[in-house]
Amino acid sequence: MKILVLEDNERLLNLIRNSLKKESYYVDTFIDGQKALENLDNGYSCFILDINVPNIDGISLLELLRVNHKDTPVIIISSNHDFEKIQKSYDLGCDDYIKKPFYIFELIQKVKKLCRVEKMFLQFNDNLKYDFKNRIMYKNNEEIELTKKEILFLELFSKNLHHIANYEEIYEYVWEGEDTNLTNIRAMIKRLRKKLSNESIISVKGLGYSLNKETKLV
Repeated sequence: MKILVLEDNERLLNLIRNSLKKESYYVDTFIDGQKALENLDNGYSCFILDINVPNIDGISLLELLRVNHKDTPVIIISSNHDFEKIQKSYDLGCDDYIKKPFYIFELIQKVKKLCRVEKMFLQFNDNLKYDFKNRIMYKNNEEIELTKKEILFLELFSKNLHHIANYEEIYEYVWEGEDTNLTNIRAMIKRLRKKLSNESIISVKGLGYSLNKETKLV
C-alpha cells in the first residue's frame, strides 16, 4: 500500500516517513502543496496532509481529492486549532483530523484503521493466491518470492479488480517516477507470469494489462 504525506516540517516529515516504512507501507513525501498536487493520481491508498504548507494548502488539496478520489482516506494533521478550519476539513470529507503536537503512535494507529485493504487475498485459482496484508504469493501453499515492482503491480488491482492497468498507471505506481519504457514493463510482466502462470495476466493490446477474469478478491 502506498501513502502520500504532505508536511513542510522536514524533521516531522522524516519521522512520519520512517515510522510508516517500519510498518511496511510505501511512502512518498512532499513539503510543497503544488508538488503534491502534481502527484495525486499516482495510485495512493491514503493521504496524510498538513494544512499550512507552501503554494497549495492541505484543505485545498482535500477539496480536489474529493472530486477524483472520493473514497480514498485522508488524514489532516495541523497545528491550526481554529474550529472553522477543523469543521471545514470534516465538511470537505476528511476521515480524521490530528492536532499537533501528536504522538507518532497515534498517527500510525489511525493509518492502520483507515488505510487498509479490505480484501486479504487476490486469488487466481485454488492453488495460487497473493496475501495483500503480508505481501506474500503462495503457489501450492509454498511461498513465491516477488520483487517490489511485482508486488506494486498486483496492488494496482486491490480496489478495482478487473480494470485495465494502462501503461501510464504502471509507470506512475510501479516505477514510482523512475524513468522506464515499455520494454522494461513487458520484461517485468514476463517474469511475473513465469512465477504465476501465463494465463494470470492478460495483455490488452495498445492499452495495458488486466488480470484473468477468473481472479477474485477473498
